[in-house]
Amino acid sequence: MIAALRQRAALNALIRSFFAERDVLEVETPILSQAGNTEPNIESFQTRFSGHVSAGSALRWLRTSPEYPLKRLLAAGVGDCYELGRVFRNGEAGGRHNPEFTMLEWYRIGWNHHQLVEETVALVRAALALVQREASLTVVDYRGLYIQQVGVDPFAATLEQLQAPLADVRIDADGLTRDDWLDLLMTHCIQPHFRDDTLTVVHDWPASQAALARIRPGTPPLAERFELYLGAVELANGYHELNDAVEQRARFVRDHAVRSARGAVLPALDEHLLAALPTLPDCAGVAVGVDRLLMAMNRTGRIADVLAFDFAHA
Repeated sequence: MIAALRQRAALNALIRSFFAERDVLEVETPILSQAGNTEPNIESFQTRFSGHVSAGSALRWLRTSPEYPLKRLLAAGVGDCYELGRVFRNGEAGGRHNPEFTMLEWYRIGWNHHQLVEETVALVRAALALVQREASLTVVDYRGLYIQQVGVDPFAATLEQLQAPLADVRIDADGLTRDDWLDLLMTHCIQPHFRDDTLTVVHDWPASQAALARIRPGTPPLAERFELYLGAVELANGYHELNDAVEQRARFVRDHAVRSARGAVLPALDEHLLAALPTLPDCAGVAVGVDRLLMAMNRTGRIADVLAFDFAHA
């Protein structure tokens, strides 16, 4: 445990030095918010403020990432910035997950997601150097990856063709969407085959998985998004950021529809973010799971190995 704490401190110092050299400002944003994350597959913690009603909504949500307030700062003109801090996701506890964990998120003004890939790779390689490791780089588009690894075109295949490579995996298929099956192919049939000594960047995702990324028109339209893996471990998720408030509200509403159909809680929409989006400059942003990075650096599948105390012992 003590060794893990020292290594985390060294990584935190490296991160701050990395961005100081690039003139990217470190900021801190609220952990408690009046709005929650609408993403259907992420659950937020809730708490209640017991003070005077003049302080605003009593119901508050622990952040699942600092993305929304960071974008508000970008819209206000803060420039290139990053935050290194704790985030919280309910229901995620186990060997690879802890309900509270550390996230690094940063934004670059005037960049697209391809430019941000280069900086993300540079940061991860610098982290690997702390443990005397190196990694080669493979960059592949989403469609090409699926055709190469499982022999199906993710945009053209039928649902039955997507399900076929998963025939030997026990799956409760009730209510699963096309995107769910694509995710299962990634986690069960593709990720496990990524080389341990290789950084794999997957870009140009389905528009239906855009989240807060821009969509590039075409046949098919593509989300300007990337994910980065070290071996089989997903480390980073980045976007060429959407700054269309009307489109973003529509996506939030669609999220609510999915959550409502599942009987899930409907977090309040972040009206502050939506008000700021029209003045959000053209930018790209990425989030890196710091605990995941430490796990990958040490080739461990147990998040407890890189924490002072995991959820069971907190």
